[in-house]
Amino acid sequence: MPKNSKARIDANRRYAEKSYDRLYPFVPKGRKAEIQAIADAQGESLNDFIVTAIDERMERLKATAPD
Repeated sequence: MPKNSKARIDANRRYAEKSYDRLYPFVPKGRKAEIQAIADAQGESLNDFIVTAIDERMERLKATAPD
């Protein structure tokens, strides 16, 4: 399989910088592998698993927040 060209890599980087905010969550040693295994078992990427978990928690908190 051919590698991506420098132009393609640069285009992807520019798109990501424009479209996404970056988070750097820190977890205790060994925890990443545990989370990755669960994400894999669900057929999700680690990023998708984390974003879904955050979204679900935010929805629960919104539902219980006083008006």
